[in-house]
Amino acid sequence: MFLAASAMPGEIAVMSVDHSLRTSAEGEVALVENLCGALGVPFTRAKVKLASGNLQAKAREARYAALGHWAHQEGLGAVATAHHTDDAAETLLMRLARGSGIAGLAGVREWTHVPGYEDLPLIRPLLGFRKAELEEVVHAAGVAPVRDPSNANPAFDRVRVRQHLAQHEWLDAQNLAASAQHLAEGWRALEWYAQADWEEMVTREETAQGLPQYRYYCNVPRVIQIETVVRIVSELGGRVSRSEAGTAVDRLWRGENASLGGVLGRCDIEKVAKVGVEMRVWRFVPEPPRRMH
Repeated sequence: MFLAASAMPGEIAVMSVDHSLRTSAEGEVALVENLCGALGVPFTRAKVKLASGNLQAKAREARYAALGHWAHQEGLGAVATAHHTDDAAETLLMRLARGSGIAGLAGVREWTHVPGYEDLPLIRPLLGFRKAELEEVVHAAGVAPVRDPSNANPAFDRVRVRQHLAQHEWLDAQNLAASAQHLAEGWRALEWYAQADWEEMVTREETAQGLPQYRYYCNVPRVIQIETVVRIVSELGGRVSRSEAGTAVDRLWRGENASLGGVLGRCDIEKVAKVGVEMRVWRFVPEPPRRMH
């Protein structure tokens, strides 16, 4: 906040989110509000309630939902967060341990979109800074950084990873963050390839019954097939994870039908007129409702 107010005076606004998890959070939000008043920065507070499930994941979902709604209403050009090098390193190690694919290993990216708001950029301009450097900025402004006790609670995976990094000097946070950035660049290339696959190899049709159908000529590496299948399912009103799409892709590649996210996929071989060769073609339609007895 201090850096943004200095770099872009009069061009920023701040939201502080209370996740309703700690009684001290209200005072922390009030601290930010007072600092914004001193800087002449417009301030908004939000209090959110979390859905059941993974606590940190649900807190993240609620936070971004509040930020996206606020930024959209205010007509802001982007949402910026203060994720730093240490965050990127921790995220990479956590996702490696979980067996994440390339999209997950790309980790904390310099820019993406606020979830649920595809027209609202989410930027992270401080990924090149270590946490300790940012704390020095706060100290220099005469403010003692607030300590969230959950950041020291080993019940959370991120805290255990953070402690592990602190214990092993050979695991350099900057090098890990650099690897995550390289993976992010590779993922952007795959996204470009997946868009080309969508535009060139997917067509929307209607079945004889008037149902929407997508025809997909699949002749690309598996990782691209998965992205295209995820998108087709989404276009047909379903929702599926990359892992689930990967299982379906493997079934279709073997010539078997696959059901995923309320969508049925069928495999066939068809001669493509414009290239004169036979290719695998997968057709996707909404899955018929199951009979109830």
